[in-house]
Amino acid sequence: MTILQQQGQAAKSAAYPLATAGTAKKNAALQAMANILTDRQAEWLQANARDIAAAKEAGMRPSLLDRLALTAERIAGIVDGIRQIRALPDPIGRVDRMETRPNGLIIGRRRVPLGVIAIIYEARPNVTVDAAALCLKSGNACILRGGKEAIHSNRCAASLMREALVSVGLPADCISLVQDTSRESANELMHLDGYVDVLIPRGGAGLIRAVAKEASVPVIRTGEGVCHIYVDSEANLDMAAEILYNAKCSRPSVCNAVECVLVQEDIAGAFWAKALPLFDRHDVELRADGQALGILGGRALPASEEDWDAEYDDYILAVRTVRDCQEAVSFINAHGTGHSECIVTDNYFKAQRFLDAVDAAAVYVNASTRFTDGGEFGLGAEIGISTQKMHARGPMGLEELTSSKYVIYGEGQIRE
Repeated sequence: MTILQQQGQAAKSAAYPLATAGTAKKNAALQAMANILTDRQAEWLQANARDIAAAKEAGMRPSLLDRLALTAERIAGIVDGIRQIRALPDPIGRVDRMETRPNGLIIGRRRVPLGVIAIIYEARPNVTVDAAALCLKSGNACILRGGKEAIHSNRCAASLMREALVSVGLPADCISLVQDTSRESANELMHLDGYVDVLIPRGGAGLIRAVAKEASVPVIRTGEGVCHIYVDSEANLDMAAEILYNAKCSRPSVCNAVECVLVQEDIAGAFWAKALPLFDRHDVELRADGQALGILGGRALPASEEDWDAEYDDYILAVRTVRDCQEAVSFINAHGTGHSECIVTDNYFKAQRFLDAVDAAAVYVNASTRFTDGGEFGLGAEIGISTQKMHARGPMGLEELTSSKYVIYGEGQIRE
């Protein structure tokens, strides 16, 4: 038996007592996790500093360094996310249907944990805690496999959380971290049949597509984020410029950052007069179509066909000029990844058409795509943002980490 198989077996064993632990014990574990990550954050920051130093030496670009970095403020936000999850209603045991059949059988449907959830993710140490906390509250054991860039941060966080579990009488193996960050460990985790009930990849498009293609265990795809903002001819242009600036520049490396802006041709010149000074603050590289190049001149580069499907994760923005809302919708449905899309307009009817016609997990009117986040949606945190059309779509919180079982009460009925 390999080390990872042993880890899977331990997680499977831990999943049984966790599934029946009850809300009070799970909440006590979450509180203990919040306390230990706060009280011993110096250890976590020290481990993160080792990761940051190695990443800088390896030439990691600034936007990805920002995604990797922990600060006292960020740790406070992560811990607050745990406390928000603790305060949420427990979905386990909830009965969402109950009816009496003509033969007297009472048939209900009850929410239950999925079992063991494996998560493969990249250089984001906050995911280690977010995923563990959501899995714990929803009664699932988890096997976490982060990227090599964050290995010291992840080891520290996982070790602290395992201490917290033991302190309240839960098995440490409710949360486990894959220590080997090689490609081989990821491949083995994708095929850990019999131990892993569902696998969730969280990261860039390459990772997600590779997992979906190779895995033999069930997969929920998340996170591919080619997001668009359409600036309509009836938009408030000052507001549109601020929304676009926030969606691109607040954190360009995250999946809800905008990658392409579509501007209605009648207001393109006026819009860019307002937007360019904002983008100059970060020297955002613009890759534009021919019509936009006529407005932007030397401030932009010619876009290639590949730019319309690119997830840059950087201070780069694709720019396209469109005739109207319908062309914008058609373009988004052809090139989007089903993540988050936005229209900026003061026209109610155009907004409603956009909401109805755009095929995505989250569709916005007059707001930044950066709000597609479990915390912002009131879920406490999220284990990922699903772009599939399954039971889970959009930010995945507690409810999306459950399955159901039918419970049937009888009085001796037999089927004839």
